[in-house]
Amino acid sequence: MSWTTIIFHQELQDLLTHDHYQGYIKYRLIRRASVKDIIESLGPPHTEVGAIFANSQNQCLSYLVQPGDRLEIYPHTPPVDVTKNHLSRPALPEIAFVVDVNVGKIARLLRMLGFDTAYDWTWPDKTIARIAEQEKRIVLTRDRGLLKRKRIQWGRLLRTVTPTEQVKEVRSFFGLRPPYNLFSRCLRCNIPLIQVNKQEIIHRLEPKTKKYFHHFRMCPECKRIYWPGSHHKKMYKWIQELEYPHSNPDQDSCSKDPASQR
Repeated sequence: MSWTTIIFHQELQDLLTHDHYQGYIKYRLIRRASVKDIIESLGPPHTEVGAIFANSQNQCLSYLVQPGDRLEIYPHTPPVDVTKNHLSRPALPEIAFVVDVNVGKIARLLRMLGFDTAYDWTWPDKTIARIAEQEKRIVLTRDRGLLKRKRIQWGRLLRTVTPTEQVKEVRSFFGLRPPYNLFSRCLRCNIPLIQVNKQEIIHRLEPKTKKYFHHFRMCPECKRIYWPGSHHKKMYKWIQELEYPHSNPDQDSCSKDPASQR
């Protein structure tokens, strides 16, 4: 019978489904397996692992565990830079997210801050995994089973519950800092907005909007119109609560297009 010793450190201990004492597990090897497979069999998704040491030697997720190994598994140390290769994970060209339905409310908030955030509440796990792989996106979820899928390289198992706290967690974990391209994406479609001449959409505007507002943006996909309307103060108050010192209260905010609700 072959055994290996595995020690999980810090917050990874909270994700273990196996009995342990301060993250210490005596694990029986019954077949050749990668350290990734063994870690996930014990609870933590591979996306939560930041460093792996086998007998004091730095290893990657594909390392084949040997009898007698002493493994030490550490979580990420924020901020995590996804634009660099890490533990055999390929670097991403830029920050972009795909959001699971169990944290779906943060999609709108991340889009409001200007982050490319794919989301559709109807997407099953396999679709999210495919999108993450093909479009090189970070998966945000509270479902550890989703993050164990092989097609997913980068992700975060969110620990917080409310949407605002989850955005703060994402910001801290990935080192996202202002200034951002605020209100640059459609909150519904995630498509970058384009400037539109007032005269082109004036027939869609209500009387007070026609009178008091002159700068508009539009989603080229759903044709929703955005302007610095009634949600302006509410949105900036939320941003200020997140402590973004470079947010500009004079920048375009957004409001719902009345015509899109008809």
